[in-house]
Amino acid sequence: MKRTNRLRRILKTLFLLFLTAVLGVGAVNLHICYAVHDRIVPPESAYYTDADCILILGAGVRADGSPSHMLEDRLLTGIGLCRNGMMRPLLMSGDHGSKEYDEVNCMKNYAAAAGIPEEKIFMDHAGFSTYESLYRAKDVFGAEKIVIVTQEYHLYRALYVAEALGLDAVGVSADLRTYYGQSMRETRELAARVKDWLYTILKPLPTYLGDPIDLTGDGRVTNG
Repeated sequence: MKRTNRLRRILKTLFLLFLTAVLGVGAVNLHICYAVHDRIVPPESAYYTDADCILILGAGVRADGSPSHMLEDRLLTGIGLCRNGMMRPLLMSGDHGSKEYDEVNCMKNYAAAAGIPEEKIFMDHAGFSTYESLYRAKDVFGAEKIVIVTQEYHLYRALYVAEALGLDAVGVSADLRTYYGQSMRETRELAARVKDWLYTILKPLPTYLGDPIDLTGDGRVTNG
């Protein structure tokens, strides 16, 4: 009998812990989405004509070096903003942690092939996460007012982090098609929002910082 009662108490405690965790994750997600939902703007918005840059966040690159559908749509959206009158520097921020995997040169090459002048394309080779991309956009590239381009489910977290780091940011959605495995991404995003919510409180340094890079200069200084 004692063993049965002890087991019940343990199961009850585990259930309460699980319920608390679920409610906590839900509360953080609702807070983030509500806090920044009005910062997602249509491409034709005139708000960002004086932005320091258009920040395109990295995503998967195929084995042949071409962008995944998700990354291609981010690039098409950012390039479209430039073509529609917003000729601001493009800041390509992604993972270039090894010679074998390189998001940022893939992104630059795509934009250059689409007619964007190379001097207007900057690469952040150490944008290993959303938090690090935004931290470095401010502290390394000196941005204060930015346009963030990524898919909408990701924009909420990016905009929340940007605001917490002191950036004046709006976001433009790059949802141009349906993406395979999107339900799994959105499930993972629930946890990612909690992680970055904690980061905005603790404000850890990114993996790398480095010397300042002037977005009013020539983007080719970031080649490599």
